[in-house]
Amino acid sequence: MAWKNRIHLTVRGFQTINELMPGYFPFAAAKAILEAFLPFISIYMSGRIVTAVAQKAGWRELVVLVLITVGLNFLTTLLLNLMTRIANAKSGNFWNVVDLPLDRKIQTMDYEYVEDSKIHAKRSNITLKRTSMGRGLPRLYWRYFSTGIKGFFQLVFSIALVISAFTAEPVYIGSSWDFVFSPWCTVLLILLFLLSLCWDIYNQAASAKKGNTIIERSSDMNRVGNYYYNLLVDYKLGKDLKLYQMRDSILREFKSFTSTLNQMVFKWQRVMAWYQSLSTINTTVMSGLIYLYIALKALFGAFGVGSIVTYVGSLTQFKNGFTGLVDVLSDVFINAEALQEVFDFIDMPDKKYHGTLPVEKRAFCDGGDNEYEIEFRDVSFRYPGSEAYALRHVSLKFRVGERLAVVGMNGSGKTTFIKLLCRLYDPTEGEILLNGIDIRKYDYNEYLSIFSVVFQDFKLFSFSLGQNVAASVNYDKARAVSCLEKAGFGDRLQSLPKGLDTCLYKDFEEDGVEISGGEAQKIALARALYKNAPFIILDEPTAALDPIAEYEVYSKFNEIVGDKTAVYISHRLSSCRFCDNIIVFNDGKIVQRGNHDQLLADQNGKYHELWYAQAQYYVSEISE
Repeated sequence: MAWKNRIHLTVRGFQTINELMPGYFPFAAAKAILEAFLPFISIYMSGRIVTAVAQKAGWRELVVLVLITVGLNFLTTLLLNLMTRIANAKSGNFWNVVDLPLDRKIQTMDYEYVEDSKIHAKRSNITLKRTSMGRGLPRLYWRYFSTGIKGFFQLVFSIALVISAFTAEPVYIGSSWDFVFSPWCTVLLILLFLLSLCWDIYNQAASAKKGNTIIERSSDMNRVGNYYYNLLVDYKLGKDLKLYQMRDSILREFKSFTSTLNQMVFKWQRVMAWYQSLSTINTTVMSGLIYLYIALKALFGAFGVGSIVTYVGSLTQFKNGFTGLVDVLSDVFINAEALQEVFDFIDMPDKKYHGTLPVEKRAFCDGGDNEYEIEFRDVSFRYPGSEAYALRHVSLKFRVGERLAVVGMNGSGKTTFIKLLCRLYDPTEGEILLNGIDIRKYDYNEYLSIFSVVFQDFKLFSFSLGQNVAASVNYDKARAVSCLEKAGFGDRLQSLPKGLDTCLYKDFEEDGVEISGGEAQKIALARALYKNAPFIILDEPTAALDPIAEYEVYSKFNEIVGDKTAVYISHRLSSCRFCDNIIVFNDGKIVQRGNHDQLLADQNGKYHELWYAQAQYYVSEISE
């Protein structure tokens, strides 16, 4: 990667941090400059005091010099503390917001990216570099300002004080030492300094690159280790681990991974130690040459003892600043690669076309006529990276108010059909129409707003019950209660001491309620009802309910759904009898369509086969 690109990435990184923490950089820069300046007060004033003593100045002059030294130190320290407090206040939330750009991208990216394991690997690799080596945005935040700016100004201040040493003339000199006072000696020192700087930058960059290679090799292993760790600490998995006596074996695996990772970390530290030793030798040799230069000039009377104190102190700061600045410059080189990964992730283009047409507000709740029609027109689909079709030549229409059941064996295409309907994916071939218009032409977010979905793998959150139903912090309590009652959660709601304010699970609240799978499914159904969208899609909505609760849901299904279109996916064919229309999927195709009686009458049909495959178990149990 060219230096121009590395600098561009670094600048963009600073811009990103400034967006996350507005106003932080000016105070951080002021803090770094004051930190660099503070030691030079004592260095410069100490030289003045020693010179005054050597020249036998009066006590009044000495007192004035001491008071100036103390006063400047006090004021600078006071200002430094103020800048530090303001900078810390503005950056205190950094570790909570550093991943916001990535999280925003995940929330807005096409769903096919969300399901892509390669995208998950990229995100994990970014996190690994951030947590293990501080690479990416954190490096700009905590390293470049504290070390880079401070190091730069340490060099500026030390050169400003030392520069007079290069121009000072000797009182006497022997002919063999003439070169020390010639301009060529100064030029030579400057060239050596620049060569030393280049060597250190190269050395640091090489060390960081090797260290980064070692860390990347451990990334997959680290992810596996984190998985085992989460298994050990997740209390929700306790029953399975205990009953199947898995904890000891998982713990052994975790220790094995930890041991391997420790070996890799040790290897990385050994590499870092070697390169740091080379850097220390380089800095020490360079500093030694400058010390020798100053000592020789002092030996021949070019300046007094007070100036020696100033020069020696300045050279110490020069060495510290030089080391810090080299570290930062070399870090820019290698950190740019981590920043590249971050911004490549953020800049991933959406494959899906986001239309601009508004969706007509035709639902009754919006004062419309409720006239919505969905049509699949010769739709075929295969998942990215796959050659096999998940759906083939699917064509059908359905309107608002219909009860549509989708049945079929596992892998027959039912869930894929729903994903296409909700436009989580776009068809590979064919088109899907809403009121005669290709859904790709509609504003994407508006199109999503007409669907309420309860997927089989739905997620509830460790927030209050009411917030889970409304999917919002602020909500209509009466409406939330009504939706919970319709979903069959009314009795349980009455038993909760805090009602809608009851926190689900114990992640945040000690008195949080652990709900059962069936209760969670009712809450998820209530959430779908609360959204009040014209289309409601239920993927196995009663799979976790007991038979009585399931019967209650089905008996009130028309009341629950109201005037909405219900698309219902189920493996229990007995639960489909209340639907107006049933479509049967097999091998990615619609092989049958009709109501329950029509489909059951076709003895050669797939529905008949599936129905009696399930019914035989109940019949045999009854006959026994």
